[in-house]
Amino acid sequence: MTIWECLSMTGGIGLFLYGMTVMSSGLKSAAGDHLRSILERVTTNRVMAVVIGIVVTMLIQSSSATDMMVIGFVNSGLMNLVQAIGVIMGANIGTTITAQITAFNLTALAPAILFLGAVIALFLKKPVVRHIGSIILGFGMLFVGIGMIKTAIASLSDSPGFISVLSALDHPVAAVLFGIAFTALLQSSSSSIVIFQAFAVEGLLSYHTCVYLAIGAAIGSVTPNLLASLTTDRNGKRTALLNLYFNLLRAALLCAVIGVFPGVLTAIQRLSPGNIARQIANTHTLFALFSVAVLLPFSDRIVALSMRTLPLLPSEQRQMEEQKLVYLVNAEKNVPVVAMKQAMLEINRMGKLARDNLSDALSYFFNPEYTELFQKVEDTEQTIDYLNHAIEDKLVDLRALQLSDRDVFRLSRMVLVVSNYERIGDHAENILEFGERMKKEKAVLSEEAREELRIMGNAVLETIDVAMQVFEGERFDLLPEAEALEQRVDDMKDEFIQNHVDRLMAENCDPLGGVIFTDMCTDLERCSDQGINIATALLQRR
Repeated sequence: MTIWECLSMTGGIGLFLYGMTVMSSGLKSAAGDHLRSILERVTTNRVMAVVIGIVVTMLIQSSSATDMMVIGFVNSGLMNLVQAIGVIMGANIGTTITAQITAFNLTALAPAILFLGAVIALFLKKPVVRHIGSIILGFGMLFVGIGMIKTAIASLSDSPGFISVLSALDHPVAAVLFGIAFTALLQSSSSSIVIFQAFAVEGLLSYHTCVYLAIGAAIGSVTPNLLASLTTDRNGKRTALLNLYFNLLRAALLCAVIGVFPGVLTAIQRLSPGNIARQIANTHTLFALFSVAVLLPFSDRIVALSMRTLPLLPSEQRQMEEQKLVYLVNAEKNVPVVAMKQAMLEINRMGKLARDNLSDALSYFFNPEYTELFQKVEDTEQTIDYLNHAIEDKLVDLRALQLSDRDVFRLSRMVLVVSNYERIGDHAENILEFGERMKKEKAVLSEEAREELRIMGNAVLETIDVAMQVFEGERFDLLPEAEALEQRVDDMKDEFIQNHVDRLMAENCDPLGGVIFTDMCTDLERCSDQGINIATALLQRR
């Protein structure tokens, strides 16, 4: 093989991979936010999760991209592991469509496809049409790249050295391992399969060797997900492990089936006699369908294996117990008076979490050595965000009940209270970040400044405590006390910021500490504002 042929082959592979990227990007852009919406609708119905995984992956032509989205959803709490395994299995089926497409010999039409895609993508103005042009352009690049690869490797069939290298892949274990390594390098099983198809068409690889290469490619495709999961929480890592375990089990299952029933491969070959590219594509698709059909009933076991590999930490266990509705589970089925009481109890529960999280954030700010508090505040903030959406959805459902005018008003005000508690949670997270910034950048606050923030923090917590009493028991007799406390916090903000300006002028605090002090005062004052909003929420129509 000459240097020119080697460059031609690597260029063909590069063009093919870029074409895949362009086509995938065009498909995702044309679909807009619909793909994420589809994934968000995944239920605990495992079959439906598989179907959604197939559809999304067929649309974006990338199982890795689908799996990345799934990891992101699980990491953010929008999807659980049971839902994720179904989508992952479906993605393994959807990704086989690429090999089915490239099994068509469209190399001769590739220049015309490229030209059409370029014209649409470059000269038409409508965004959706331009995205479709990108899809066509990427599609043309695929076949131009495949043509370059085929042309470059044609001479390799006469190279004894290259043939001896490929002959080592005749052993199934060697072929599977090579498939894993090659796909891990390309970061795409679809690309690997297409390249194997090209080598097979030129007579450099046998059908049986390509079968084992494809089995290895499915395992190697997990590499991008494993790398991406390194930056996620433990649930994100468990999702990547689900993908790995499924593909390892799939590989073991398929190798066992081929070993026990070798006639299976002969039967698949007979579906497309004389067309090895189609035979490889059919094997890839049928094996994916078979693996999912066999392993789907055991998906709970795969989830359990992932959980056993990365067991729940005590903080995760606590978060699982907190991150669910306790009182509003079936409230829409109860009579209005009971449903309203359940709503009040659920909101009060959320309020206590938000108030305690603010207290923990303040504790961390003043005592950054308590590193366990940092993660606790972060976890609780996720729970507050979850309850915010879950409670609001339930309150909307309660509107279908036969409510009195008074309850309709109360329901609308409860939605506002939930939003106020969520904002207190956001301010707590801001304070947590201030503490982390102080620690990392070694900002300096004078003892006077720290004491003022302590005083103001305690006053804010006291304001929220009284506000919660007013709301929970409709104790409007306590409202003057809450308003007085809130006014006291407002006065503190003005006084303490002016004091801090004087300290900065005297160089008792550094500039970064001054910025953080001012931001802290602002966040604390806004928390007291949220408290008054909560206290007065039900006042108008008692």
